[in-house]
Amino acid sequence: MRSSTAPAGRAMVPGEFLLTESDFHKIASLLHEDAGIHLPDTKATLVYSRLAKRLRTLGLENFRDYCALIASEAGVGERQQMLAALTTNVTRFFREPHHFKHLEEQVLAPRAAAVRKGGRLRIWSAACSNGQEPYSIAMSVLSVIPEATRLDVKILATDIDPNMVAAGADGVYGPEIMEAVPPRMKTRWFTPLSTDNRADWGVGEELASLVSFRELNLIGRWPMSGRFDAIFCRNVAIYFEDKTQETLWSRFVDLLEPDGRLYIGHSERISGEAAAAFESDGVTTYRLRNRGRR
Repeated sequence: MRSSTAPAGRAMVPGEFLLTESDFHKIASLLHEDAGIHLPDTKATLVYSRLAKRLRTLGLENFRDYCALIASEAGVGERQQMLAALTTNVTRFFREPHHFKHLEEQVLAPRAAAVRKGGRLRIWSAACSNGQEPYSIAMSVLSVIPEATRLDVKILATDIDPNMVAAGADGVYGPEIMEAVPPRMKTRWFTPLSTDNRADWGVGEELASLVSFRELNLIGRWPMSGRFDAIFCRNVAIYFEDKTQETLWSRFVDLLEPDGRLYIGHSERISGEAAAAFESDGVTTYRLRNRGRR
């Protein structure tokens, strides 16, 4: 699928492929339409670096042809590839440790007795990347409620990128990634996949049984009907425009139990009408005010 003539227009980024302002705005528009992510012109270099390899793989000579492909019916699959390339998946086990300490002390410990008597516990990792966040949540759960796998306890892990969802469900991590897991937790809830000192580690049955992975677009339809005791949505809203952020916070209000907690990124703040529904409960941790809702 090669262009016979070079497209006109000034290059936004010097390099092998021509990326014009028109090309960039088409890509930004499609990303915003699909994922709600706002790409300012200052992200042109990032777009070029992330997508240049896609052009090479497809045998394209410029971004004009790439834009034509992803806007066509035949380019649905490539549009998903574009989304995966342009979304950021920075994660690690127990990232922002204070959130997990708060979860254990302020959410899990107070609910443990009721859960042991048959109550339900639900936690949502709303941008789970490759699974390190929801598995960290699961380790916190098992640390406080060791018999959680025999109780009504479930962790929902969702992400817009199907590649990340598949990686999370696979549950295999390299030795460098596993360095963030405390040794006692690693040996208790993970299994080395070989006897090599640099072996990968696989998620054990206890952790895996608590976490369900699903593909989900946060600006799309949410199929969940029940409410959550805690929601982790960290370092996602920063990529959204103000109006989209406000809508997201409001939707979380409707899915949290009274006194439920919302954990967000260190650069994020709850805004819009939802701000009145929450009160600060720690560093980038918010408690839903209990207004008698049941």
